Order: sequence, then structure tokens, then C-alpha cells
Amino acid sequence: MADFASNYTRKERVSVLVSTFLGYGLDFYNIMIVAFLMGAIQKDLNISLTQAGLITSVTLVGSIFGGIIFGWFGDKFGRKASLQATLGLFSAGAVLSAFSWDFNSLLIFRLIAGIGLGGEWGAGEVLFNEVWDRKKRGFGSSLIQAASTGGFGMAVIVAVWATTTFSPEWGWRIALLIGGCPILLMIYIRYSMPESRLWLAYNDLRKSGGLPAEKQNAKSPLVEIFRGASLRYTVLGILLLSGYMFAYYSIAVFIPRVMSSAGAPPDMIRTVSLLFAATAAVMFVLVGFYSDKIGRKAAVAGPIILSIVGFAGIYYTAKESFPGSLFVWPLVGWYLLWGAGQTCAGMFGPWFAELFPVESRSSAVSTIYMIGRGVGSIAPYAVPAIIPLAGGELSHAMMIGVPSAAIALVAALCLPETAGRPFSIVESKDHSKNAQSGPEGAALETV
Repeated sequence: MADFASNYTRKERVSVLVSTFLGYGLDFYNIMIVAFLMGAIQKDLNISLTQAGLITSVTLVGSIFGGIIFGWFGDKFGRKASLQATLGLFSAGAVLSAFSWDFNSLLIFRLIAGIGLGGEWGAGEVLFNEVWDRKKRGFGSSLIQAASTGGFGMAVIVAVWATTTFSPEWGWRIALLIGGCPILLMIYIRYSMPESRLWLAYNDLRKSGGLPAEKQNAKSPLVEIFRGASLRYTVLGILLLSGYMFAYYSIAVFIPRVMSSAGAPPDMIRTVSLLFAATAAVMFVLVGFYSDKIGRKAAVAGPIILSIVGFAGIYYTAKESFPGSLFVWPLVGWYLLWGAGQTCAGMFGPWFAELFPVESRSSAVSTIYMIGRGVGSIAPYAVPAIIPLAGGELSHAMMIGVPSAAIALVAALCLPETAGRPFSIVESKDHSKNAQSGPEGAALETV
């Protein structure tokens, strides 16, 4: 069986890592920047807190459609082409958002950005995992996921800089405009990044009619991921991602407001956010490194349990006033612990890539991730809506994410272990059994 990952030069591997790292970092910047600009946008466009939450939700809902569309695009036309298309679309949406004139126009432009954002993660992750050494996929993918902390930190810094340097009418617009810079990354990808040779080999066989009958006559990959053994992986994957994403956004979008209500000044909130990003980045790398040794399941389940403990800590300390120092404020410690639990996200890329065959891998990874993100998009809208049922306390309403985290934990425990599974052009039941009989991977029915 050919090892396609060994056919890339060091320069090609680095170009894939750099492209996917920067792409996902800017993806996350575009998702989170609205949360940090929410106050300025509300004042300038005269919109309510619920409408502001809806803007974030619509962006994430758009990513569902983007994930499905560009996931299929990646299986049909290639991982590289899909990545370029998604970067172009979400760059256009970001630029248009900067020139919004009311709530409705901003909503439409963020939807466009969301559709582009929806395909970027899956395209980049699938390409990366098909290029990278199979024994180091977890570590490499965690480096890419750690880019989310860079995007988060960039959103914090740019939001503060833009809103304090420019007028109230232009500050938030400039911050959104910066989100359009991935257009430059497209040029780098076009000339420096290789296409997946595994996908190219499969596509050549498909065009020449050289595939086995069940592969040659298979339906669209968007259909195939809901058939046979793939159906179980798809359903469990969606439950895992949906639970994780809903739990994540129930805290991440609203924690700055909780800190502000507790008396923390803007510069302290910014410092906490940057400390959070740095802590998460280190944890991403550590979890990714050990995942290749202990397996995907443990590397996901452990951090989710940690995040649930963090939820409890936030619940009990959110009402404590800011004492004047971050180092003696219990809320910060619990927030950082909760953040460490979010690093299980670094495993989603390699785990889902290893669960599906090459012909439906892009569709599966993108669809699962973006449906999960879409479910998560309900949280920014749901949390404010249930505040009256939570005694009027935002911090209590945020605990709606705890059951979601529990669902994610159960789903993770039900998925098979796949760490280090080798990829091949044509994967069958026999191939899956052979993979389990040796040290190279777990049993997976792929047809």
C-alpha cells in the first residue's frame, strides 16, 4: 500500500501547515471579532442585544451551508481548490460587512462570510491530514487548531485598537475590514501549496473507471456519509461537535460581559482574554502531542471533563466583584480551566479524517464540523433568551452549555479509536480489519 504522505517534500508540507494555520486563525478572527465589537455595533447601528446575538448566530448558521457545499466541492474538485474558494468568499463577506448601513445589511453580509468560513476548516484539515505523517497527525492538527487562539487574541487586540483609535462610526468597521485579508493568503496557496496526491490518485481512478464497482457506482459523498458504517460515525460526530460548540459559545461570547458587570475595566478584560488565548495555545500543543500516543478518544474525553469542572467554577464565582488584581480573582482561574478543556477541538480534524475514506472525507469532515458549529450558533441567541428563566442572571443562563458538554462526552466515548490509521486510495472492510490486526490503526467499515 503506497504511503502518499511520504511523497511530499519538506517545503510542500510546510506550505500546507502555514496555509491551513493562517486560514483557520483568520477564520476564528472573523467569528470572534463581532463579539468584541458588539457594544460599538449596537450603538452605531442602534440594534438590540438580541439582534447582536443573532448576527453571530447567522454567521455560524451560514457556515453549515458552507461546510456542506465546500465539503462536497473538496471531494469533487480537490482540497486545494475548495480551500481557495472558501477563503475568497469569507474575505468578500468580511469586507462587505465593514460597509454595512443597518442591521439587515450586516446580517446579510455576515451570512456571506459565514458560508465561506464554513468550508475553510474542513478543506484545510482534510488536506493537511492527507499530507502529514500519520503518526503525527494529532500533533500537527493541534498546531492548526491552536491558530484559533491566535485569531482570538488578534480579535481582542484589533477590537480594542480600532475602537479606541478611530471614531465610533469607523472603529468597528476597520476591525471587520481587516477580516478580509485572507484574500492575500489565496495568492500564496495558489503558487506554493500542493494538492492532495491521495485525492489526485483516487480521482484519476474514478475518471478512468478503475475503481471497484461499489466505489465507481457510489452516490454523492453527501449521501454516502449517511449510509452503512459511515452513518454511525456521522451521527456521533454531529452529536460530539454540536455539544462541544454549543457549550463553547455559551461561555465564549458572553464572558467579557460577565467580567465587565463584575467591575473589570476593558484593559483587564483584554488581558484576561490574551492570557486565555496563551493558555489554550499551550494546551492545544500538549493535547495534540499526547493524542498520538494515548489516542483520540482520551484526548477528547479528558478535556471535556475538565471543561465541565470549569463550568461549575464559573457558575459559583461569576458574581464576585473584580478585586483589582487578576491573580486573586477566582473567576479568571476557572475561566482558564474551562478554556483548557476546549483544546479537545484539536482532535476533531484528524479523528474525523481517519473515520472516512478519501472519496467522502472532505464532505464528512466539513459537514460534521459545520453542522456542529451551526448548532453552536443557537447559543448566542439562546443564552440571552433564557435569562428571565435563570433568575435574571446572565452567568446562570450560560450554564445551558453544561448538558451540551455532557452529550459531547458521551458521543466521544462511543466513537472508535483511529489514531495513526493509514490512508489508502481504495478502502474496504477487509482493509479496515487488516488495519486493526496490526499496530497501524483501528477497525473501520468504510464501505
